Amino acid sequence: MDLQLAGKVAIVTGASRGIGRAIAEALAAEGAQLLLVARSAGQLAELAAALPTRCVAHPADLRLPEAPAAAVAAAISTFGQLDMLVNNAGATTRGDFLALGDDAWADGFALKFFGAMRLCRAAWPHLQATRGAIVNIAGVGGRTGSAEFTIGGSVNAALLNFTKALADRGVQDGVRVNALNPGSIATDRLTTRVRRAAAERGVDEASAAQGMAQALKIARFGEPAEIARVVAFLLSPLASYCQGAIVDVDGGQTRTL
Repeated sequence: MDLQLAGKVAIVTGASRGIGRAIAEALAAEGAQLLLVARSAGQLAELAAALPTRCVAHPADLRLPEAPAAAVAAAISTFGQLDMLVNNAGATTRGDFLALGDDAWADGFALKFFGAMRLCRAAWPHLQATRGAIVNIAGVGGRTGSAEFTIGGSVNAALLNFTKALADRGVQDGVRVNALNPGSIATDRLTTRVRRAAAERGVDEASAAQGMAQALKIARFGEPAEIARVVAFLLSPLASYCQGAIVDVDGGQTRTL
């Protein structure tokens, strides 16, 4: 299926690994040109060189207030237009709520929420000019609370509400805004959790992973490419009637409405 993305320009944040890298690979395979943003300069450069379209590495710490606007300016300077924005960057600290200090909360919101908000604000006029699209990568924790994920759940919930609000504005401005909630995806972060669980339970990693999936009542963990394919569709003209959609890609983990 041709997603009609050839020649389009996208910014993908958190692009150096995991879900972000898979999104970059999926969009480039569809012919899109990319500004790849993350803090890992070496990994970004390697990815940019490996992709089949014109892709530029833009190392940046999006927690810094000026960094999002600089990334958008770099995309416009390099490509002359901006059609798509994928806000994927952001990892939040898990743990006991009573042990998590203000710094952990501030850091969690600084990248995943405020970084995304500032990117949307800077990119909006350019996306309005191209009738472009935004996809925010949130997470199932934004819909279902968990005692060990208070920061991440709160950040994700805020990002989902922000998506709905921007989609409302986007109706009049011609910018589509949607969000995707990944479930448990086989990334480096999940692998670390599996290894920790295996050590705590005295089992091998495969058994630990199976036990974690069973506890979530899902058949298996997802793959980054499975998230990337849905993101590519939501960005494409084929999803032109999707506005303010919140899409769970979680293997059935979320059972609430």
